[in-house]
Amino acid sequence: MRPLLLRPPLGCLDTVFGSFRASRNKLVTQAAVVPHLYYFRKTMHYQTEERGRPHSPDYRIYFKTSDGKYISPFHDISLIAETEQDNDVPAKKPKKNDSEVLFNMVVEVPRWSNAKMEIATKEPLNPIKQDVKKGKLRYVANIFPHKGYIWNYGAIPQTWEDPNHTDAETKCSGDNDPIDVCEIGTQVCAPGQVIQVKVLGILAMIDEGEMDWKVIAINVKDPDAKKLNSIEDVRKSRPGHLEATVDWFRKYKVPDGKPESRFGFNGQFKDKDFAVEIIMSTHEHWRALVQKKSNSAGIACKNISCCESPSKCSAEEAKEVVESAPAFDSAHVACPELGKWHFV
Repeated sequence: MRPLLLRPPLGCLDTVFGSFRASRNKLVTQAAVVPHLYYFRKTMHYQTEERGRPHSPDYRIYFKTSDGKYISPFHDISLIAETEQDNDVPAKKPKKNDSEVLFNMVVEVPRWSNAKMEIATKEPLNPIKQDVKKGKLRYVANIFPHKGYIWNYGAIPQTWEDPNHTDAETKCSGDNDPIDVCEIGTQVCAPGQVIQVKVLGILAMIDEGEMDWKVIAINVKDPDAKKLNSIEDVRKSRPGHLEATVDWFRKYKVPDGKPESRFGFNGQFKDKDFAVEIIMSTHEHWRALVQKKSNSAGIACKNISCCESPSKCSAEEAKEVVESAPAFDSAHVACPELGKWHFV
């Protein structure tokens, strides 16, 4: 069992821990998602607002609450999925179910797509943007038989893989990002959608010497969610899916001239309890980050809800950040490289 250091909640953060024991007591909540297909895509609690032109370096997806306040998806969306409230009346306390551990997930990349979208950790309010390397927008290659990303890919908010922290077992330091999630449900999500997921396991990927954990999870609204409660359930009901996941991560940088990725634990998936421990550990690192108790490594911590954070700002300041970005431009940009296939 990996040690956990849990402290009282950070100021007025919405995250609620209760008493946590990774192998016994699970944090459970209800979940709901209402996707929207237009300019403002709406979930149960959050909206997204596009700025700039898609498939260009200035494209951004900003987040706002249902009452119009701009927020950081990295810092202001809770780690733990909350129970739904109606007219400010708390929902009934959900029944505990040992098979469920529910967290919020910010979707960055929809399944089957190629644009490497990610939370901009070093920009104010941390919008989603397309990664750029050497002046060029990054796209994940189609490596036969895989088309783009093979899951909905994203991050768990209020987590941080601290580059100043060395994992005791893999001997690698964190990659300076929120912890990644591969959501294996049947729905294709939208960039910026906030869903609530059940954790099933975790893969220890080592990316160019950095620790880059990959959480395996499923959207709780998915039809298969009730029958998938562990990494072994995935292995039994979806033959080849986990093997394909390892293969994808091993080879996805090879078309760019990079070596194959390596893995801790001989590429074996660790179970749900282990995964939750890792998530909670990265949440502790995030807490230290927003309280400026840890070297920020260039991370932008501007937020509107972390009361003990020196980087807390007003709603008006957050609005100014968004309004300073280019207006949304819906003009289509062709991406010819998306049709290319690689055989590795």
